[in-house]
Amino acid sequence: MPGEDPLQSAVREFNEETGLTPCGPFIPLGSIVQRSGKVVHAWAFEGDCDPAQLTSIATTTEWPPRSGRVISIPELDRAQFFTIADARKAINVGQAELIDRLLAQIS
Repeated sequence: MPGEDPLQSAVREFNEETGLTPCGPFIPLGSIVQRSGKVVHAWAFEGDCDPAQLTSIATTTEWPPRSGRVISIPELDRAQFFTIADARKAINVGQAELIDRLLAQIS
């Protein structure tokens, strides 16, 4: 939302997209720029987040592409925990640096 503090925005987005409420303390991981040019600001937190409790808000998308037909789908369909090695394979390539930043802060 315009004018919203980036951390407040991240907490709101996390809650909207997962149904889970993150609690601090938050570990700032800085920001990265993805290949698309999108800037991602990130924080980490330690907490009990059960992926089975995921509930997501809906979003709309045109499907099939260029069909003119709009459908409503959950923004997220699943969540899971990964080992660090598996996380590096699963994450958006542009966001992998965030894993390194987190490891540097908790090591």
